[in-house]
Order: sequence, then structure tokens, then C-alpha cells
Amino acid sequence: MRQSRNRLIAILLTTACVFLASATHAAGLPKPGNGKSSTKPTLTASHVLLISVDGMHAVDLINCANGISGVNGGLPYCPNLASLKTTGYDYLYAATSRPSDSFPGLTALVTGGSPRSAGAYYDVAYDRALDPPTVTTGNGLAGLPGACTAGANPSGTTTEFDEGIDINKLLLNGGAPKGVDGGVQSIDPKRLERDPSKNCQPVYPWNFMRTNTIFGVVHAAGGYTAWSDKHPSYSSVNGPGNGTNVDDYFSPEINSIPVGLPGVYIGSESCNPLPDQTAVSSSDAWTDSFENIQCYDTLKVNAILNEIAGKTHNGSGSAPVPEVFGMNFQSVSVGQKLIEKTLNPVETGGYVDGQGTPTTELLGEIEFVDYSIGEMISALKSNGVYDSTVIIITAKHGQSPIDSSRYLGISNSTNDPITTSPATIASNANCLPYSESTNNSTGVGPTEDDVSLLWLNNSCTASDVVNMLESQSPSTSNIAGIGEIFWGAAITQLYNPPGLAAGDDSRAPDILVTPNIGVTYSGSTKKLAEHGGFSHDDTNVIMLLSNPGLTATTFTDGVETMQVAPTILQVLGLNPQSLQAVQQEGTQVLPGF
Repeated sequence: MRQSRNRLIAILLTTACVFLASATHAAGLPKPGNGKSSTKPTLTASHVLLISVDGMHAVDLINCANGISGVNGGLPYCPNLASLKTTGYDYLYAATSRPSDSFPGLTALVTGGSPRSAGAYYDVAYDRALDPPTVTTGNGLAGLPGACTAGANPSGTTTEFDEGIDINKLLLNGGAPKGVDGGVQSIDPKRLERDPSKNCQPVYPWNFMRTNTIFGVVHAAGGYTAWSDKHPSYSSVNGPGNGTNVDDYFSPEINSIPVGLPGVYIGSESCNPLPDQTAVSSSDAWTDSFENIQCYDTLKVNAILNEIAGKTHNGSGSAPVPEVFGMNFQSVSVGQKLIEKTLNPVETGGYVDGQGTPTTELLGEIEFVDYSIGEMISALKSNGVYDSTVIIITAKHGQSPIDSSRYLGISNSTNDPITTSPATIASNANCLPYSESTNNSTGVGPTEDDVSLLWLNNSCTASDVVNMLESQSPSTSNIAGIGEIFWGAAITQLYNPPGLAAGDDSRAPDILVTPNIGVTYSGSTKKLAEHGGFSHDDTNVIMLLSNPGLTATTFTDGVETMQVAPTILQVLGLNPQSLQAVQQEGTQVLPGF
């Protein structure tokens, strides 16, 4: 399954210019120029297919579309992505959200906003204005039934929007009722943080968002919407409301125990049983195997194929082809960072060098994603909607370091330079809330990957903690690998001021630390890369928009992934200013539109 797949479908190219305002109107969306859009788009379409290949850099597309020495005989190895470039806009310097975590990364793509407006900093973060959940989450965030009193001052709590809020995170469907294959019904409301200003009601993921999303705008205009992702918690894409802006939301739990998938095939290869039987124990997740992750992603690929065919994601009923729909791939991210120790010999992903030459393991993941995109292209064509669809390939985040030899994980060994983290230093001084402390052995832990976000308790000031970080991890013996520290006035470059006063952001960290390139605080021995930070490798990602009505163009100016959201609305003939984050932050459509 890891070898090059030659079962790829040749792509027939067309140069016909597509102006599909009438088709858009027929699909239930307004025509451009009828008051719904302030600027007539240069291209309109009936559908937008948004694909996030998590972790994929711009250089990965350059290498796979053009070829690179030492891989596939120097020939290109992603023919489907290369074909999309021939009728596409390729943005070489696209930047993700900061932090470059999946949660704010996805939020940027669908809201057009940064954490400053949308309020999503990390899937596990902190909010001074909320109270803990009623029941302890699956990952250990302590439930405190009596902690929330309606109208009272909040105590503050770690916020968790990952697998921990599932009814049962060990099951592929998240523990949803029988017959439900994963989605909002997998969420346990007792494991959600509570809002004392709203009668202590649980905060569902979509109401954690402070701004609306493209799905809400399209849904309100009468369009049909769909999205597939890796956690039930990522139903945050619904945006504020009752959680129904995504008409068809599918989210098989990525951190569940891997199980055989009857009826799921990658080409002719079955996923029942799973191809890698060394990684199917109760302690494994789908991300622990180079091969099994492809079977997991194929669940979502099949959902897209069903939706293109005019069905619901599981094929059980008829549905309109969505106006906006898509999914995330996890395979490339796994290929970039996994060290699979259950195999003999051990297999290691990542890159061979700093120019992005993939290892055999990563190559297999890129080829799998390209093969899957080829299936989607074929389905769009066979169902007569290829010309009327804009395909957007981008990523929620990158991965750092590309040069795998520069990776430095935190270690207790005296031979390793990184032996502690900013959160550990602050925890040992009792400066963090207990739910964030590294001394809380049963908790979720601090927000640290190749970045460190610190929310302080009332016993320490930001100045106090910064002094500790600088004195205990000085530049001459940098045991925490600290690169730069943002705090005080400097934090307001990035976010609104942290705090609970008027004009403050209850979710903004007091201190943010970006480590030196390659330094990661997760403590995992199964990884050789991570994301979340601010480095180029973390934030620079693939950005390709393709449609037969476009002429191949390469843009070298800097753009941001949050520009995808207003661009999608403009392409669909809707007003980008319908997005609240676009209004607040002045987010522009991408160049060329």
C-alpha cells in the first residue's frame, strides 16, 4: 500500500472559461450582482470542494509535481495534483494560523479569522470566563459538578475540543448511539465546559466559535453543506447557532482503537483486516501506523465520493451535491512525524534533507493522498460537476522541522540539550492553574508542542514568569530551547490583550514562547516533527485553487489561509462580508479573484 500507485486516472484538461452564475442560482444560491455580493467574481461556480492535507508544505507540492532527485527516478510522483496546477492558482507563500494547531487552522479556513476574532487558540487551551465540565473528560480534564454558579464570577478552566469530549473516545463513532457513524451525536455534553453567564449551559464546539463560518452563510442562503474531519469536536465548523449549519457532518474519531473496516478499499486492497496488524492494540490509535492511517482517511474519501454522487456521506440516502464540502487528510501529517516502533525493523517517516526529499514512508502517504484526490476528480467528471466545481487544496498546518536531523524532543537524558519546558518551569513555581500544570498527573496538561502557551493564575505576573524563563533557561545553557518570548505589549501584536476586563480576551495566553527550530515539548518518543509553532515549516503550506476556467498562475506574494473563506463565498456568488471575522479583521479574498 506504500508503493507508488500507477492506478491513477489520466486527467483530461480543458481551457473553457466557466461562468456559472445561472447554475449557482439554480442550486439555491443567489446570482452575483443581485445585492448579495459587493464585487462580481471573475469566476463563479456551483460547488467548492475544500481539502486540507494536514501538514503538507508548499515545497511538498513543488517536489511531487516537478520531481526531485532520489525519489521515483527524479520524476513527478503526484500526477493528480500536478494536473490541477495546469488550471490552477498556486500560492507559494501561504501562511496558516498562529498558533499553527489544527483547531485554529481549521477555524481560519472556514471563518476568515485569526484567534483574535474567532477565539480558537488550540484544541486544548484555556478560558478565564468559563467553568470546568460536570464530568471528567476522556483525557482527564477534571469534572467539578458544583464549580459553576449561574451569574457568578467564573473560575476559569482548561478548554478541551479534541477526543476527550466524546462519549467514548475509544470507539470509531465516538460512542454515538447505535447506527450513528460519528458526528455531533458523539459529543457528551457533560464533558463540555460551562458558561456561568449563560446559566451554566455546556459550551458546544460550534458555540465556542465567536464568529460565523462559510457553512452558516451558505446554509442561510439555501445551500447544502457537508464536512468530514477527525473529531466530533471539529463540528465547530457549524459556527454559532444550533449546530446544524453543516447539513452532513461526518467525523470518525482518529484517536479511537483501530479496527477493521468492512467494505473499505484502497484500490483493490482491503482495509478489513487492517493492513498493519502491529498497531491495532487497545493502546494504539489510527495515527500510530503508516498504513492504517490510509484506511482511516479513506473513510472520509468515500464520504466525499458519495456526496459528489448526490448521496449522504454514508451513501444511505439521496442528497444534493453540496455547494461547499470537503475533508481533511491526516496521512501526510503521520508520514512526516511518525516513528513506528511496533515494526521490525523500525520505520521512520519525515524527510531525508532540508529541501524536502521525502522518506519512503512519507512518499507513500503523499502518493496515497494524490491517488485519493484523483478519485475525487474522476467522480466530479463522471457526475458532470467538474467544470462547475472549484477545488481548493491547502492545509490547516505545516510540520516542523522539515530537516528531520534538527528535531530535538524534551528528554531526561543528560546527553540531550532539552530537558524541560516553559510550562514545567512555570508549574514548579505554582504559577499555572492546576488544570494547566505539568504537576497535575491526571490532567490534560499544558498547551505545548513546538510552541508553549501559558495562562497564569493570580499568584504570578507575566513579568515574574518571564524572568524565571530567562534565568532558568538562559541563552548560554538553554535547557528549554527558548527562541522568543511574547508577553505584555508584545502579545498584543498577535492577539487581543489577555484578561477579563472590558476589551480583553478571556482566552488569550499571558505568555507565548516560540522555541528554537526543531525543539518540541510534547515528550513523545514516537515523533520526529510537530506543529503548533510559528516557524516557516509550521506555517507555510500548500495552497492550490483549481478549475478549468482558470489559467495556470503562480503567486509569490504572501497570503494567509484565512483568505480561503471569503474567497469561497465570492466564488459561490455570495458576499465575503457576510463573515463576521472578515469584517473585524479586514480579511481579503485571495489574489486573482
